[in-house]
Order: sequence, then structure tokens, then C-alpha cells
Amino acid sequence: MSHRQGWLEGWRLLAALVVSLIALSLGIAAIRHFEVEGVRMVIRFTARSSLTLFCLAFSAGALARLWPNAWTRWQHRNRRYLGLSFAASHAIHAAAIVAFARMDPAGFAEATSAASYIFGGIGYAAIIAMSATSFDRTAALLGSRAFRALHLVGGYYLWLQFMVSFGKRVPAMPLYAAFLLPLLAVMALRLIAMAAHPRGRTAEAN
Repeated sequence: MSHRQGWLEGWRLLAALVVSLIALSLGIAAIRHFEVEGVRMVIRFTARSSLTLFCLAFSAGALARLWPNAWTRWQHRNRRYLGLSFAASHAIHAAAIVAFARMDPAGFAEATSAASYIFGGIGYAAIIAMSATSFDRTAALLGSRAFRALHLVGGYYLWLQFMVSFGKRVPAMPLYAAFLLPLLAVMALRLIAMAAHPRGRTAEAN
């Protein structure tokens, strides 16, 4: 069945989101005159924008199966571009982290650990691999089975990393528990969708 597509679809959606993320990040940094605190505000902003975009992409298949409507069909059609927007958000996040490390080495060392380097590095490797294979040609070169495995394992790893990253802040800042709710919701949606459509598990996982 064909669906009427609006203007904000595909590459236009990706471009609009990326331009917005860059503009907002620059604006946030400018509030503090591009000093260390402004950079740290960008790190926090992009962590949250990445969470939002990840949840939209990660839940797209499940929502389209469970509640097919205009919104979920749009979300499902554009999950590739939502995923690439998530990657762009996390690229800005990485750039802000590098800026923080260069501007305040002592503060950066205090805020990070060996575990953050290891598990964060794995997460970025997964994002790069998933982004690189989010195009028809590279996906075809990889093969459908390897593509599904990469995006399934990568998606669940990133979900777990978000859970740990936001969850570890809850004891000191209880309001951070609110960021865990969308993560738990998208996981529940995927599990419900897999239970309701057992034959579509593989397709839904992508």
C-alpha cells in the first residue's frame, strides 16, 4: 500500500534535524560565551536529544505493528533518518566532550573513568557501523542477515548504555529517573510487539 508522504520526510527530515541540533548547540554554548560550562551544557543537551531520537528510531517498528496510524507509519518510514539524526546528535555530543577535555583537562578527568572510555567507545563504534550500513548500497554489501544482526545487537547495546548512563545519576539527582521512562517504554513496546507478532520478530528488530 502506498502512503502519501509529506514534506518533512527522508533526507529533508534529516537535514532539518541536523541543522536544528547544530543551531541549538551553538546557541546553548553561546549563552555561556563558549566557555567550559557552556560546553558542558551542550553535552547534557545532546545526551537528551540523542535519547529522544534513539527512542523514536528504536520504537518505530514496534509502534507501526501495534498501532498503525498516520504518525506511526510516518515514524516507521523515517526510522532510518531518525537513526541517522541520532548519530548526528551523538557526533555533536562527542565534539562537545572533546572540547571539554581540551578546555578543562582536570574537570574532564574527574568526570570520566576507564569504563566510560571502554563502553562509550564500543557505543560509538556501534553507531558508526549502524550509520554506515543505513544506506541501500552498504546494507546490500553487508547482506540481510549480517545487517539485521548488527542493527539488533547495536540497538540493544545502545539501549543498555543509555540505561546505565542516565541510571547512574539517579542516586545523586532523582529527577534523572524521568529519562529512564522512555527507555523502559520502548523496550516494553518491542517485547509486546514480538509477542503479538512472533513471525515478525526479525523484521521488527531492525
